[in-house]
Amino acid sequence: MSKDFYLQSKPKTKRSKRFLQNRESKLTENVKNAMIMKGGNTSETVTHALKDIYALKKPNAVLYKKKNIMRPFEDSTSLEFFSKKSDCSLFLFGSHNKKRPHNLIFGRMFDFHVLDMVELGIEKFASLKEIKNSKCAAGTKPMLVFAGEAFDTDNEHKRLKSILIDFFRGPTVTNVRLAGLEHLLHFTAVEGKIYMRSYRVLLKKSGCRTPRVELEEIGPSFDLVMRRTHLASDDLYKTAHRRPKALKPKKKKNVSHDAFGTKLGRLHMQKQDLSKLQTRKMKGLKKRKVVGGEESSSSSPKRAKTPE
Repeated sequence: MSKDFYLQSKPKTKRSKRFLQNRESKLTENVKNAMIMKGGNTSETVTHALKDIYALKKPNAVLYKKKNIMRPFEDSTSLEFFSKKSDCSLFLFGSHNKKRPHNLIFGRMFDFHVLDMVELGIEKFASLKEIKNSKCAAGTKPMLVFAGEAFDTDNEHKRLKSILIDFFRGPTVTNVRLAGLEHLLHFTAVEGKIYMRSYRVLLKKSGCRTPRVELEEIGPSFDLVMRRTHLASDDLYKTAHRRPKALKPKKKKNVSHDAFGTKLGRLHMQKQDLSKLQTRKMKGLKKRKVVGGEESSSSSPKRAKTPE
């Protein structure tokens, strides 16, 4: 029987029930997992590159050690099968041949179908072992920095930037601790090439409250060149980014925010008669009574103190 039959049938055990519930669609989706696999023919450079990227991505990644003979740009059915089997929406495929040596393909799925993917060629590579510095702990959420006009102007580089953000962003957090900002991934697009560098952030004493920041390269280091691309149409890309109605913030009447994020409210009141407005009570402002054509103070006069 096919795998779809088991997914559509009713669970018989609590374990299978939890498994099916985890696969169901959710309003707030889980952390995106990535499957990392190599093709039928790979080089030593590609093998080390896949292992190093897996070290950056884990624990939200699955590394396939066996070779998988497939060509994603020609037939993506095998990728979609593995994506559904491992419940991964991101993938990294490595291959090597004479026409396209040291090849990496970054891509992502939508509804277990290939949404878009970009093919990058490795021109220069330095692994984690070659750069002998102390590393960051596994699972550390990295900071992502993109430099270069191409990431803002060129459509293919824009989509590559979006794929890399999805791939390396990690879990969504509500609070940030300063000491936890210790890993930095820097991507630079210059003259048709993409340079990827990985740094460890060092916070050192500066003599004041704000620490002095230094960067120490820890690897891996890539010099990449863009090759083939498979980009989704604008309609499909818009559908993939559609948010459910339950997550859309409800508009509140007479409430707005300014450019700095300050919450502003508008109150609607009836027209007031300012002559009847109660002001601060002071003796000097008290109204005097008119007695026989002369004004007299409403307050009784104070008695003079008699000498002791």
